[in-house]
Order: sequence, then structure tokens, then C-alpha cells
Amino acid sequence: MGRSTKKGPFVDAKLMKKVQKVRASGEKVVIKTWARSSTVVPDMVGLTLAVHDGRRHVPIFITENMVGHKLGEFVPTRTYRGHTVKVEKIVQKK
Repeated sequence: MGRSTKKGPFVDAKLMKKVQKVRASGEKVVIKTWARSSTVVPDMVGLTLAVHDGRRHVPIFITENMVGHKLGEFVPTRTYRGHTVKVEKIVQKK
């Protein structure tokens, strides 16, 4: 079940303020954010946001296809390194 349409999408207030500031200045600046739960809105298209993954900020270029999704969807927090491979030991008979 999604968020109510009368409430609108959630966007962190500080993040939105930074986006509007960069839009007004016209600079190409990477915006750092910890707000993974913020929804991508059309104002963010064309900007680069550095989303925190728990260790570092991963830069993400926002495109039109990302509108409506959460920022955290594009930056995985867990790294899957695969299951350990069992090495079969060759037993030599004496």
C-alpha cells in the first residue's frame, strides 16, 4: 500500500532547499544527502545527488525514469560477495 495521494510525495525539506538553490544558481554541483527515503521529484532531473549507503556517498545522476522512486532504491547498502566455495580435499590413500 502506497502513500496517500492527498499527502503528496515525501521529500526531505533540507534536500529540497539544496535542490532549489542549485537550480537557481545553475551550477553543476554534487549534492550530498543522507535522505534515502526521499522521493525523486521532477525538479531533481538532471542533477547529481550523492546518496549515502552507510559507508560513503555514491553519486547518482537523476533521469526522468527515476521520478517517483525513492533515492535509496538506486544505492544498495549491502554487498553480496557470494557463498563460499567448498574446496574438495583429495585424500590420498597410503
